[in-house]
Amino acid sequence: MAQDQKKEVVKVEWRIKKEEERAGFAFMWACIVGLGFKLCNFVKKAWELGVNDPRKFIHCLKVGVALSAVSIFYYLKPLYNGVGGNAMWAIMTVVVVFEFTAGATIYKTMNRMCGTSLAGFLALGVHWVASKAGHQWDPIISGVSLFLLASAATFSRFIPTIKARFDYGALIFILTFSLISVSGYRVEELLAMAQQRISTVIVGSLLCIIVSVIVQPVWAGQELFVLVTGNLDKLANSLQGCVAKYFDNSESPAGNDEESHKKLLGYKCVQQSKASEEVMANFARWEPAHGRFNFRHPWRQYLKIGASMRSCASCLDALFGCINSENKSSDDIKKNMSSISMKVGANTASVVRELAITMRNMTRSNKLDILVEEMNGAAQDLRDFLKYPNMVNPTTSHSANGEEVSANIKIPLMDIIQVVTVASLLIEIVARVEDIVKAVEELSDLAQFQLAECEKPKQVHSPNNKISPDQEKDEKDIKILQMV
Repeated sequence: MAQDQKKEVVKVEWRIKKEEERAGFAFMWACIVGLGFKLCNFVKKAWELGVNDPRKFIHCLKVGVALSAVSIFYYLKPLYNGVGGNAMWAIMTVVVVFEFTAGATIYKTMNRMCGTSLAGFLALGVHWVASKAGHQWDPIISGVSLFLLASAATFSRFIPTIKARFDYGALIFILTFSLISVSGYRVEELLAMAQQRISTVIVGSLLCIIVSVIVQPVWAGQELFVLVTGNLDKLANSLQGCVAKYFDNSESPAGNDEESHKKLLGYKCVQQSKASEEVMANFARWEPAHGRFNFRHPWRQYLKIGASMRSCASCLDALFGCINSENKSSDDIKKNMSSISMKVGANTASVVRELAITMRNMTRSNKLDILVEEMNGAAQDLRDFLKYPNMVNPTTSHSANGEEVSANIKIPLMDIIQVVTVASLLIEIVARVEDIVKAVEELSDLAQFQLAECEKPKQVHSPNNKISPDQEKDEKDIKILQMV
């Protein structure tokens, strides 16, 4: 009996071990399958990301080409002997400074070259002065100079102008000066080491600039241009959609479908684009002339246009809050102001769309003045209506003699206050759209936008009225600029 019980116990233990092994294998396979599914989803999302913007694939290839080219300093012995072990600084430079846009790459490369060169020369000068002062004063002079220059460079990073354009250069200056200054106390051939590091950094930086500008460049200025013009279209769609949705849901382009809802909320993209605009404008100032943009193109003016658009978008946000408010005015009260308010919204949206077309084509438009006048006229009609509003339709009742008697129904103030708020917001939006118009006109003056070809007056040249050589030269220059 005891042996039989032991055999039963062994069998049970064996079965338990088998079940545990099967559970372990099942868990392992479940983990492998789950990891495989996650990997497939990651690859799918990465592929969709690259398909939506193929420039990201190209950027990866550009980084690979730059790293492969700079690694030649390690593979070829003559080049390696020329720079020594400091060839790694060229590879590090490519990894650190190569950015997606050409402007960002040029910004970091120029800052890195200038910061490294200036720090190297100053470190060598301090080392020479310290070596002449004697062995006892050498560490003191080096330490004091490191403290002063590092503190001054760090403080300069708080200055807005320096931080906007030379923040990375100040950081590299501190790093390079510290490395060379501290290494100079132990390293004998400091001049050769500093020269090799500076030369390798310059080589890596120049290689990054060449690859970034020549091979399918992505210009930060073009990205800023597309962002601002796209925000103008989104602002116009949101403006017209919000007014139409508040006063007339049946004709509103902002229905229940997802696309219309995105158009209605397009003003939120305008509100959230400040940081991107500032970064792109800073990088665009470092870029050479490209496409339709000259070297001195007024990129800062785009920030003023963006600020004016965000000011207008804040009023749209308040208008959208009235749409979703629980205390809504009655349809009868809205009907009295619907036509004139929707006219103001449509005219204002037309002005914003014309501004987008003006900026996109980089031409002046005579149609803009007419649209602005229509917008101001509709806004003035709305102001006049608000002075003497007729919020209630008269009703008729019959007296005891059978005669009709007209009477006005009094309504509470809370029923009309929201409609008046929407009307006042529309008037404020018109004023802020005028600020956008002024900013775009200032851009057209600074960038020297030409008059559109279809709006130019036709000139008839008779044989007796010949064109002077100067006029003919000016016309040729205008044609060349338009072709560019």
